[in-house]
Amino acid sequence: MKYTNTAKEILKTVGGEDNIESLVHCMTRLRFVLKDESQADDAYMKNIPGVMGVMKKGGQYQVIMGNDVASYFKELQKISTFSTNANTTSSKKKNPFEAFVDIISSCMSPLIPALLGGGMIKVLLILLPLMGLLDAKGQTYTILAFFGDAPFYFLPIMLAYTAAIKFNVTPMLAVSVAGIMLHPNFAAMVTAGDPVFLFGIPVTLASYSSSVIPILIMVWLMQYIESFFEKIIPTAIKSFMKPLLIILISGFLALVVVGPLGTYAGELLSTIILGIQDKAGWLALGLMAAFMPLIIMTGMHWAFAPIFLIASPATPDILILPAMLASNIAQGAATLAVSLKAKNKNLKQISAAASISALVAGVTEPALYGVNLKLKKPLYAAMISGGIVGIYIGITGLKSFAFAVPSVVSLPQFIGGGSNINIFNALVVTVGSFLLTFILTWIFGFDEEPENAPVPNSEAENTVQSGSGDTKKIAAPTSGKVVPLEKVADTVFSEKMMGDGIAILPDDNTFVAPFNGTVTTVFPTKHAIGLTSDSGIELLIHIGLETVSLDGKFFTTFVEAGDTITEGQKLVEVALDQLIAAGYDITTPVIVTNTDAYIDIISKDVTTIKKSETILYVV
Repeated sequence: MKYTNTAKEILKTVGGEDNIESLVHCMTRLRFVLKDESQADDAYMKNIPGVMGVMKKGGQYQVIMGNDVASYFKELQKISTFSTNANTTSSKKKNPFEAFVDIISSCMSPLIPALLGGGMIKVLLILLPLMGLLDAKGQTYTILAFFGDAPFYFLPIMLAYTAAIKFNVTPMLAVSVAGIMLHPNFAAMVTAGDPVFLFGIPVTLASYSSSVIPILIMVWLMQYIESFFEKIIPTAIKSFMKPLLIILISGFLALVVVGPLGTYAGELLSTIILGIQDKAGWLALGLMAAFMPLIIMTGMHWAFAPIFLIASPATPDILILPAMLASNIAQGAATLAVSLKAKNKNLKQISAAASISALVAGVTEPALYGVNLKLKKPLYAAMISGGIVGIYIGITGLKSFAFAVPSVVSLPQFIGGGSNINIFNALVVTVGSFLLTFILTWIFGFDEEPENAPVPNSEAENTVQSGSGDTKKIAAPTSGKVVPLEKVADTVFSEKMMGDGIAILPDDNTFVAPFNGTVTTVFPTKHAIGLTSDSGIELLIHIGLETVSLDGKFFTTFVEAGDTITEGQKLVEVALDQLIAAGYDITTPVIVTNTDAYIDIISKDVTTIKKSETILYVV
């Protein structure tokens, strides 16, 4: 039931089904492409149960859900109709770097489950023989080996499909071209090493299994080839001539031009990485491990796939996966320290779950968005320790021999190299990153809301807020019944056009200052007053609805614009009984008008409030 309710809220908050161009999901995020991003309510989205944060990147509106993202995606499919194409780009023009990240992310994200599955099988094939549970020379080992290899070997075929969706190419034609590049007969020619010619033109003998760049370039080019033949081939013969010519031309270009160029580009990329490692490996790894949380925040971590997907016993990854090991363990250690030290029960539970996700599965988004980024100091501790341990990685030359998201469970991916020194260094990195981060987090501490001040409302009991910043409090200006802003009978307030906040149905004639600050505005009709706190919060107290028409009748003010105020100071007095007798709704919205300057505005989970008690938290 929670998935259904959350899915409905998400759908409403992004502007409804009509505002969705497409939606896909990766391991932790719902990736929307919206027709109009301004229709999405970021602040409200963060308050939906299950939502950990919002990220706008590369034309995508990304809603971070954590490990259970697939369940929410399925519910969204049940209640609405939308495109699930990987072509998740908006019409907004992007710079070349953003475009590159978008292409890699869009094409790689749907493949991650298969790659993770294959990677973990490879990890098992390292671990089980060492434990004496599997014969490395037996048939079971051999068969399981190609179970693990299959997602990687046929990666160009899978990428051909997702890239075809991305570039609006007929998917099966793109898959056919990838099949040409992987055909067993061509692979045999590559192995033999004898010169090969196609129409008298030499073919570069290159292996395209597990490659990324050649097929992406080829499918990008196919969009123009297909469009060209679509225009010039007569309709009467288009059904067979179009695929014939596309496969012929594309296959030729793939083997003679594009494939070799892509291969050389991949080799150049590998050479650059190796060069960095050779000249300043300690610095490169230190920076990579320290800033990995920020890389994950941008959604760019899968953009490094072309680099670490080449990881194998012959060409191990020496940069991305080792750096991720230090960072992932640090994220988990920070949240574990928070869980053990926190006094707030909700924060304890959230932190414990996020720690398990990072340490055991290597999925750090719950830790990053749910705890560390929110509290700031644990994130600093994780980044500092990640950088320090990253320097050790660079000095020792830690290598990953298989693709798996680094975690405690996947440590066997670091077994290899003909000795035990590599796995020993991986264990040192794991233990060092964990202990250093845990200690630093414990020493740095963190600020949390007290146990008796529940932050989320009933609709957001499980919400984890994204972002960082100090939490500031706003006291209730009067006593009365608490009314959710959405239920106020005025769309200006209920739709949060002026900002987020809460409403009070007052039972007290006196309204007081909710914080220390200054009076910004006293409306001539005295029914509303604008305040600014010493910390910069801009607040509007609007006493009653449509009371502007009274022209000040029944209202008495005790301050003027420019006055300095202290919390609890009397601001306005109003004859509530006379307002009610006159037929006015006395519901009083209390609005943070500069909501956009903050991460979140959260109301206290109460049904009634007393004057000067905390009613809102500004994060």
